Amino acid sequence: MSNIRHPRRGSLQYWPRKRSRHSLVRVRSWAREGKAKPLGYICYKVGMARAMATDNRTKSMTKGESIVLPITLVDCPPMTVMGVSFYKFRQKVSSILAEKLDSHVAKHMPLPKRPSKKKFEDITDFEDLRLLVHSNPSKAGIGVKKPKLLEIALGGSKEGKIAYAKEMMGKEITVKDVFAQGGLVDIHGVTKGKGFQGTVKRFGVPIRQHKAEKTKRGIGTLGSWTPKRVEYTVPQSGKMGYHQRTEYNKQILKIGEQGKEVTPQGGFVHYGEIYNPYLLIKGSLVGPTKRALVLTQAIRPSKKLASASYELTEVIVR
Repeated sequence: MSNIRHPRRGSLQYWPRKRSRHSLVRVRSWAREGKAKPLGYICYKVGMARAMATDNRTKSMTKGESIVLPITLVDCPPMTVMGVSFYKFRQKVSSILAEKLDSHVAKHMPLPKRPSKKKFEDITDFEDLRLLVHSNPSKAGIGVKKPKLLEIALGGSKEGKIAYAKEMMGKEITVKDVFAQGGLVDIHGVTKGKGFQGTVKRFGVPIRQHKAEKTKRGIGTLGSWTPKRVEYTVPQSGKMGYHQRTEYNKQILKIGEQGKEVTPQGGFVHYGEIYNPYLLIKGSLVGPTKRALVLTQAIRPSKKLASASYELTEVIVR
């Protein structure tokens, strides 16, 4: 008789299964870029659709044919640069805020009553700087006014970063300033929250047979007698979802100027209409509709995906 072997239930790759503290994720690693520009952008998920495209990949079995691609639409209202943070030895040493700030930012932080007199020339002892930006959800028409605040890294040299930060202080950044059509991006987001779930849905434990004692959708044992405690590897019921996740190497199929060209009559389900520039990204994205996502430059771009090219012919939405 062969050895009975079964892998454990629930991957330890994502452990501990911890719920996110905020709906907007933190980004710990940024890609390297020679040009002075932001390396990330805050967008809002609209929903999924289909697109007809011509496959132009050189080694594809469907080369030259029309294929159907699953796509996700992302609404990209402009971001506003509200300040700059200076770092030394990975510690924040100083910061500068713009003279005029959006009144909705006060929902996040107390705004200064008087404009700051601190200037770029006053701060010399630093190694790196990041842009403090906030989104503009009021322009997205999703019924939210409170913006999302995030520090975004800059590419280029130290002198280039300073020059870019001076130029863009208090101004708006569009998605075309950050990404290019056909490029690869990483998606940082928080997954859907599914509430309190049992072991079958949460860990994939098999449903027991009809002769099982006490329960069918429960585990058969809490573990061995020794050690005399319940191990953390034992699947148990609990809250599921709302985890921070990162999806690597998603391809931008199109950067659209006006969202009205893809908005169906009556708007998108659970979202509404798109009034801003938008992205068509191949595949599905993490999170529910209206969830704020952080798109960054691909930190480990794939050469195969980077060379893949599709020519969109039609976008099919509901």
